[in-house]
Parts: sequence; structure tokens; C-alpha cells
Amino acid sequence: MNDVYHTLINHRSIRNYTEQPVSDQDLRMIIESVQAAASSINGQQVTVISIRNPKTKSKIAELAGNQSWIEQAPVFLLFCADFYRAKIAAELNGEQLVVTDGAESIIVGSTDVGLAMGNAIATAESLGLGIVPIGGVRRQPLELIELLGLPEYVFPVSGLVVGHPVDTSDKKHRLPQAAVWHEETYNTELKGLIKQYDDEVSVYMEKRTNGKETRNWSQTVSSIYNRIYYPRVRDMLEKQGFDFK
Repeated sequence: MNDVYHTLINHRSIRNYTEQPVSDQDLRMIIESVQAAASSINGQQVTVISIRNPKTKSKIAELAGNQSWIEQAPVFLLFCADFYRAKIAAELNGEQLVVTDGAESIIVGSTDVGLAMGNAIATAESLGLGIVPIGGVRRQPLELIELLGLPEYVFPVSGLVVGHPVDTSDKKHRLPQAAVWHEETYNTELKGLIKQYDDEVSVYMEKRTNGKETRNWSQTVSSIYNRIYYPRVRDMLEKQGFDFK
């Protein structure tokens, strides 16, 4: 089996780590893979801040919703969409930065982060490391910006915990391929596939929690997406100089 394919399809989130540090060489390889990711117009709109300081990780864990694995793991990587360098490029050429006046900058920056973070995850897992993405960095973004000194036109999109796993967690089921892969046109007849997937997830959750919970996929998604997940994101973007009205 192709090694890259094997690494990708065996992805899982790890939330329990040993005290073994992540080597400088492994961390450098992860960052090199980040920089190798595809990027819109080669703008390279991604910055990664690595945090190993225990006090800083503890504060980030608190800001992200008391996620203890952030504090437990040896390294936390904050992935930011970054147009600060683009601002400098504009100034060097006597131009004004205008991309941040519209929603396109948010889409471009977040897409670049997603591509880069995918590379980081694949590289880390290929090295035998465990990871878990942290969307909770957008929970209290203004405090995080102040804590890490992010300049204007830089905003946190996601975090990534990296470390050596205590054990391998169970691999979560994914939606049936037919619900994700549509050929030629979009197939809107998805209820049957989602119900099928709900049944599989319910069995998985019951096993994972020793019978304490049978929550399925649609119940989880509907309970989360019926509200604004991180309401302070707009405040963060406006503070950092973005205008997406």
C-alpha cells in the first residue's frame, strides 16, 4: 500500500500524550511541510506559532475551552491566516492593501491554513506522532491575539496539538462515500445515507462510552450548528483590520 495513502486513511485524533518531547528535527520537518503546501497566488498567507512554554500552553488551554491535552502535549502549533506580510509587500511597492476589505481575504487565508495544516498533520502522523486540531482557538480570539502578540491582518484559524500518543484511539467512522463524492452534479437525496451513518455512529459512541451515550452524527451537528459557534470571531477580524461587510 502507498505510504502516503496509508498515513492519510489511518488519521485519528489523539487526546492523551506522554511526556516525551517532540524533537527539533521532527518539528522542523512539520514546518517544512507547511511551507510546501499549495497557496493562493503564492501569497503564502500562513503563519505558524509553536508554543512549548508550559505556562503559555496552560493559558491557551483555558482560552480554548479548558482542553487539557493542549497543556499536556509538548508542542502546540497555532495556525494563523496572515496578511501582515502582504501589507509589507504592498508598502514596498507603493501600493495599498485592499484584499482585506472583503470576504475573499477570509476565504483565501482560511483555505491556505487548511491546506498547510493538512500537510502538517500528515507529516506528524508519518513520524509516529499524534495530533488533534483545535478549533477552540477561535473561542476567545482577542485574548489569544494579545497573549501571542499577533499584529494587524493576522488572525488565528486553528491550533494543532502535537506529541507522542499514550495509546491509539479508535478510528471514527466517516460518512458513506456516496454522500461526499458526487459525479457530474450534486445528488441531494442524502437522507437515507445520513440515517445509515447515524446508526453506525450511534453504535460507535455506545461502545466508546461503555453504554453511557448513543449520540449520532446528525444530533451532534444539529446541536452545534443551531447557534453561532464562536460569536467573537467578527470582533477579532475587525480588530485585526479586516472589513468583510
